[in-house]
Amino acid sequence: MTRTAADYTWFEDDFPDLAEAYCFTLARGPSPAELLSRLDARPAPSLPGIAAVVEAPAQQRRQLVAMTTVGAWTLLIEPNGYLGVTEDRALPASTGASWVSHFSNVNGVGTFLWAEDQDLRLCFDPMFPTDRWGRTPDELLDTMRRIGFHLDDEDPDPDLSAPAAFALAEHLTGIAITPTLLHTTTFTCATVETH
Repeated sequence: MTRTAADYTWFEDDFPDLAEAYCFTLARGPSPAELLSRLDARPAPSLPGIAAVVEAPAQQRRQLVAMTTVGAWTLLIEPNGYLGVTEDRALPASTGASWVSHFSNVNGVGTFLWAEDQDLRLCFDPMFPTDRWGRTPDELLDTMRRIGFHLDDEDPDPDLSAPAAFALAEHLTGIAITPTLLHTTTFTCATVETH
């Protein structure tokens, strides 16, 4: 059964600081060490739980990436980041991999990106899901409707675009992001130059 946006409304309530600006990426294929190499990352100290990740001090021109393995996938979380949806970084990193990433910031700007082995399958702003691009932009339309994306509404009320992005990522990966996962995981961390 496909989960819906309603299944992820807890995210903004439980993690308001992270929900302001984040990027979540799930990658299957390369090992976590290989992913960090592809992103040209520098190791940083591990952090216990997402609260510690969000509170970690920012570094000039470097993005903190917190990661863990969930099943066959590597989860990368960027508080205040967007590298996972930046096509010139994500597509090369997706070589031999499945790559599903979504981003949102405090200004309401968002991106959902799905790539398979450098092939951009789908990309769109979750708040404006009618404007999609990629090789297969319409493949998931029925699923997107069931999840709760407003494909027929100009001005959705309420806006559930961020929770819907989590549900679509779960549909593509089979990986559920949960409060327990975010609270109890000790994340391996690294920093990546933002250019």
